[in-house]
Amino acid sequence: MQLIDGKYTAETIREEIRQEVSRMINEGLRPPHLVAVLAGNDGASETYVANKIRTCAEVGFRSTLERLPSDVSEDEVLSLIDRLNADDSVDGFIVQLPLPAHIDVHRITERIRPEKDVDGFHPVNLGRMTEELPAYIPATPKGIIQLLERYKIETEGKHCVVVGRSNIVGTPVSILLSRNTYPGNCTVTLTHSRTQNLRALTLQADILIAAIGKPYFITADMVKEGAVVVDVGMTRVHAPERKLGFKLAGDVDFEHVAPKCSWITPVPGGVGPMTIMGLLQNTLLAAQHRVYPEHVGQDI
Repeated sequence: MQLIDGKYTAETIREEIRQEVSRMINEGLRPPHLVAVLAGNDGASETYVANKIRTCAEVGFRSTLERLPSDVSEDEVLSLIDRLNADDSVDGFIVQLPLPAHIDVHRITERIRPEKDVDGFHPVNLGRMTEELPAYIPATPKGIIQLLERYKIETEGKHCVVVGRSNIVGTPVSILLSRNTYPGNCTVTLTHSRTQNLRALTLQADILIAAIGKPYFITADMVKEGAVVVDVGMTRVHAPERKLGFKLAGDVDFEHVAPKCSWITPVPGGVGPMTIMGLLQNTLLAAQHRVYPEHVGQDI
């Protein structure tokens, strides 16, 4: 068993981004500018956004936080999006999820201009990704793909089973791994809460991606010998022996699954650190107009 070290890989990518930003500035260009929109006071969202802003500073990005109250109206959020869409100093922006319950997430997502949608959630970006056209790829799937690539894990002809069909992770990564490229060319089975005989399917997986959000859901009897296991889950579980009273748990029962694997990601330190790197890479691409060069300053 070998670990896929997301923390180390993310640090490598962070340095690559930092060097590229330094080069841009030395050539007289402005640094990439990422804006985060945060509505309400969700604790996890506060932490995620703070980490993104801190990492922006570490690589030389400019970042801005737009705070909105939890009772903000949908029209007010849309108005802010329109302003950010029109601001040429903003290369990309994200609207941190979850949003307050009274706001339509789909309407918000579709209002963002695709060339500034560095989260990669707009239907145009998802469609372009499916067609293997230049697009902003959602950050967590992008991180998974880069881990497989940087660790030179063979994917062609392999059976990949994805557990979880969310639009943020499961569905996009299933598309990416089925594309005619590397990493890709897998035969992909996308499973979910209504899948029957799930264990029979996971036991066929050469590559198993767990993205269901249930701690320790994938047990040793669900994994075949020599499988590559990617654990996307990160849930706080009660741990009274810890100083903070909790620990982070993945979707995989790591202790018992790891001995059966050829490669496995840990939690924490696996996919998690890669997610923010994916977001920063997308923002760098936006600043360099490398995904939508024909639409700079135009409506799509």
